Parts: sequence; C-alpha cells; structure tokens
Amino acid sequence: MTPGIIEHLTTAVMLLDGELRPTWMNPAAETLLAVSASRVAGVALSDWLSGEDDIAEVLIRARDGQHPYTQREARLVLAGGEPLTVDYTVTPLSPDELLLEMEPRDRLLRISREEALQSRQETMKVLARGLAHEVKNPLGGIRGAAQLLERDLEQTPALKEYTRIIIEEVDRLRDLVDSMLGPNRVSRREPLNIHRVLERVRALLLVEQPRVSIERDYDPSLPELTGDEAQLIQAVLNVARNAVQALVESETPNPVMTLRTRARRQFTLGAQRHRLVCDVSVIDNGPGVPETLRETLFYPMVSGRAEGSGLGLSIAQSVLHQHEGLIECESEPGRTEFRLLIPLEMSHD
Repeated sequence: MTPGIIEHLTTAVMLLDGELRPTWMNPAAETLLAVSASRVAGVALSDWLSGEDDIAEVLIRARDGQHPYTQREARLVLAGGEPLTVDYTVTPLSPDELLLEMEPRDRLLRISREEALQSRQETMKVLARGLAHEVKNPLGGIRGAAQLLERDLEQTPALKEYTRIIIEEVDRLRDLVDSMLGPNRVSRREPLNIHRVLERVRALLLVEQPRVSIERDYDPSLPELTGDEAQLIQAVLNVARNAVQALVESETPNPVMTLRTRARRQFTLGAQRHRLVCDVSVIDNGPGVPETLRETLFYPMVSGRAEGSGLGLSIAQSVLHQHEGLIECESEPGRTEFRLLIPLEMSHD
C-alpha cells in the first residue's frame, strides 16, 4: 500500500518506534486523537494517551513477543481529558517498529444505544395504546351507566353524589390513560428560537422553586429550528422540573441547575446522520438517578419519587420523537445531565 493511500484512509494509522514513540501518523489518526504528528513526534505514547486498559502494556507485549494483539472497545483518555472508545490492533513490523491501527467505536455504540432506546419506546407505545383501548372501552360503559343512574336519582341528592364521584373518577382515569400515550395531536411545524423556549421554562421554575439557582449557558450562534413551541416548552419543562424537584427533595446544598445549548455538527441520531443538531442540556448537581431506574427511566409510570406520576419523561421523549430527536441521560452523584437532541433540519423540510 502506497503512502498516498494510507494518507486517505479513514482508519487511524500510526507507526511507533521500539520505545513506543510515534514516528508517523496519518491525518485520520491526528483527527481521532486530537494531536498533530509534529507535536507528539518522539514523545512517549503514555505521556499523551492513557486509558482504563493500559495500552502501553499491550504494545510492550506485542513488541517483546513479536505477536499482533487486538483490543475491542478500549476506553482511552486523550491529552485534553476527552474520553474515547476504540478498537485497536497493534502489529509488530520489527523489534523496533510497531504499526497501530484504531477504529473509533463511540459513534457505533451511540447508534446501537439510541436504536435500542427508540425500539423500547416504540414497544412501550404499542403496549400503552393496547392498554388504552382495553381500559377506555369499559370506562365509557361505566360512565354512561352512572349518567343514566344519576337521572333516576333526581329526588335523592345524597345518592347522586355517589354517581358524580363515579363519573369524576372515570374521567380522571381516562385522562391518565391519555397522558400515557403522550401528545394527542400532531406537532405544528413553525420556526422558533430554542432560547425563547428555555427562558419560558426558566421563568416558570423560578416562580415554583426560587431557592434553586437556574443558570444559563447558551450558544447565541444557534439558528432557529422548526417545531412546535408549546410541545417543546412542555418537554423541556418536564425534564427541568424533575431536576429541580430532585434538588429540593434531596436537600442538596447550593442547588444549581444549568440550561445549556450547543450545536452538534455531523451528529448521528439513531441510524441517521444530521448535518446540524440542537443540543439542549439540563444539568443539575443533585444526587443522581438511581442505577435501578436508568434503563427504564423513559417508560410511563416509572418514577424515582414517591409523589411522581412517572409520565413527565415519557411525554418529553414522545415530544422529541415527533421532532425526530431523542433524550439521553448521563448521571452520577453530583452531576446529572439530560440532553434533548433535536435536528435543525428535518426529513420533511
């Protein structure tokens, strides 16, 4: 293979000497590892690339044994502190030269994770629709029978009170089932400023919980997106209200929630790659999401709070799906981040 072809490979390729110092790397390796070949030439690999699995040990075994090694889904840390997941193969070319090839896995892992999330959401939606059909039919019959009974009890107000309770409770159950199905209308498609949505949410939450500090970290260069402003306000409010309530109920010292926006270029959602994606992050310094809830967090009727209905995040995810986006969550004690990802160009635009 000629050097010109290697230069144009999308696979990251690097040559190392016997002391594990880079002597050459192609542009794909420079991009993946966020370094320039001239900057790290002659610098030991361990000085600017580390990880959970010590890559230097694998390279030394390959060098000493003159045998190739392959590592799958190795988690590395770049010089700037950014995490990176790769598959890599090291091949000894001689006792004093190693060939290192790296394939990034983050994008593929993200696609797999998001497809699984979307599949679970679709399954839950089908189950909820089936449940709604089975529940709402008898509820309609009960309501109708209670209304007929109420007419026959005109002269006995005390008994009419019981029929009124039946009708009100049936209506409450019907509304609960409708809430499980998410928004009951098709999203409107109008140009909107996402920061206006966030300012509305911030104003509402400051009135509800004035002791929580709500900070802004906006990207002013974000263009307008196309969507339903009312539905997006509801989705962001559901996520942000959960964060604020978690801060208050856990009595977190100096509770802070941050609303952050960023633009993500050439970003993959599910299996589709988008030229530009709006990333709205809701970040709090609370206790974090319990490990037992993370896989089912967006299912209806699942909540970590005793007073919670478990519908807020499910409805928010349904709204994002209508906008061809999704919600992701990363959580650990002291920092929880919900990311609402919305394409700035949609398939029907």
